[in-house]
Amino acid sequence: MSTAHGTTTPPGVPGPRPWSADPYSDALVTGRGPLFLRRTDGWLLPLEVERWCARADAVDLTVLGRCEGAVLDVGCGPGRLVAELAARGRPALGIDVSEAAVAHTARLGGQALRRSVFEPLPGEGRWDTALLLDGNVGIGGDPAALLRRMAQLLTPGGLLIVETLADVDVDERVSVHIVRVADPRTTAGPAFPWARLGTPALLRHAARAGWRREGQWSAGGRSFVALRNRDGRDGPDDRDDRDDRNSRSTSSAAEPPNSTAVINSQRARKPSPESPLANR
Repeated sequence: MSTAHGTTTPPGVPGPRPWSADPYSDALVTGRGPLFLRRTDGWLLPLEVERWCARADAVDLTVLGRCEGAVLDVGCGPGRLVAELAARGRPALGIDVSEAAVAHTARLGGQALRRSVFEPLPGEGRWDTALLLDGNVGIGGDPAALLRRMAQLLTPGGLLIVETLADVDVDERVSVHIVRVADPRTTAGPAFPWARLGTPALLRHAARAGWRREGQWSAGGRSFVALRNRDGRDGPDDRDDRDDRNSRSTSSAAEPPNSTAVINSQRARKPSPESPLANR
């Protein structure tokens, strides 16, 4: 999980990086909480640091099994999903504003770039799949703006997999702090905008942004929606098209990020300084 500055920051100008500072970085180093998002009214949302810092679990694997081609994990956190894709020989790149998260991803064997989703990214318009899991649909506090940005990153007909709250109609945009609560003290990071969406709210935002719902499922108490980018192919499952895209992806690989990134050179294949996807 991660967050990024919202649309008030001019494009290309880095904004505040709330997850780069303590207490989030400390929690990733130790792999333990307790860690929370705290609203200005004092409400606390626990963050699943231990799960994020572990290897991909059975529920994660159901998501990764639906991924097509080259995968961009937005707000990759400590990198369990990117690392699992890399271990399977799949081209994948994580982005996160937290230096500790990027470093942790590299230690697990994945490639990651320290970057906000609203900043320029490698391969814009050519990613086959993008992930917004672990609450990352809340990045920037503006779901509509985030969905528009994801459409720019994906290839026409690309796939976006979003994790939502369980099937409740929540559409909340708030200012929050990330908080580490440890007896006898509480340490809080800077405030930043955040959003929380249930599945119905996500589908409303997605429809207005031109996305098409392709699938919806729950597993292990978590809820997911698969969306197809505008100009996507027709049909309820698109399985034939998906097979074609996956077969093409066997010759594709995510480019190692530029010098600001932490990468695992063992995973880099046919790097190109200009394109994140080799042979595309």
